[in-house]
Amino acid sequence: MAGKTEKSGTGRRAAGTGLSDANGFPDLLASVAAPLTSAAEPAAGLPAELPVDPPAEPPVGETEDEPHYIGHRDRLRRRFLNRGSDALEDYELLEMVLFAVSAQRDVKPLAKALIRTFGDLWGVVNAPPERLRGLKAEGVSLGTDNAVATVRIVGAAALRAMQKRVIDRPVLASWQALLDYCAAAMAHEPTEQFRLLFLDRKNILIADEVQQRGTVDHTPVYPREVVKRALELAASSVILVHNHPSGDPTPSRADIEMTKEIVRAANAVGLTIHDHLIIGKGGRHTSFKAQRLL
Repeated sequence: MAGKTEKSGTGRRAAGTGLSDANGFPDLLASVAAPLTSAAEPAAGLPAELPVDPPAEPPVGETEDEPHYIGHRDRLRRRFLNRGSDALEDYELLEMVLFAVSAQRDVKPLAKALIRTFGDLWGVVNAPPERLRGLKAEGVSLGTDNAVATVRIVGAAALRAMQKRVIDRPVLASWQALLDYCAAAMAHEPTEQFRLLFLDRKNILIADEVQQRGTVDHTPVYPREVVKRALELAASSVILVHNHPSGDPTPSRADIEMTKEIVRAANAVGLTIHDHLIIGKGGRHTSFKAQRLL
């Protein structure tokens, strides 16, 4: 068995809400270790197949005539059912997802290669379809829509479950759950995303919407549209959330000025901007309210 990978810890959906981007999954396990390319259109000079680990020594009791993968799937399933997910490494959980991609071949090399490529388990199951499509290792490929959807549905289901933990609940009573959800939804986004969380008079989260998507370092935000949507939902206050793809949640001068403009527009109609959160990576975030920028 290959060496263990270090483990670490990191709604009602309104129209127009997009799920991307989980508390139940580990945070970053390792930096990207291999270049990424598609089997259909490999980049010049780069292999289409992901690099895999060298073969491990056969476990005790097994011989070359009795490969490690004989009965491997049944053993993983029994261990998962009897001892829970903590008894499995991240790549082993991903293996179980990939069982549906290949009925016969050993999927362990692809599982390990995907985690190395995307950094961690959460990065794999939320990777953009175009980056997953066609990746392969040891003859197992994510070359079909079914294969790509099989991987991504895990991330979508986990994120939806996290959203259910915060929607229709008082924000202040579930603040950490809200932060975890925002981090899961946005921390791995490759471009900036501006999210609006709408609250009622009791500070219950009534809607979660992505208003704008931008570039790697800029998102166009229109204060009038923020106020307009809040009035349509009869919201009393709003939490602004956006991500920094660089991973550093430090507010920029543009972030501060944009927030001031939204606050001025909101005050004109009696709408409260409760906070502005900037989501970085590795569980880092900045609260404008905590930093007294709001």
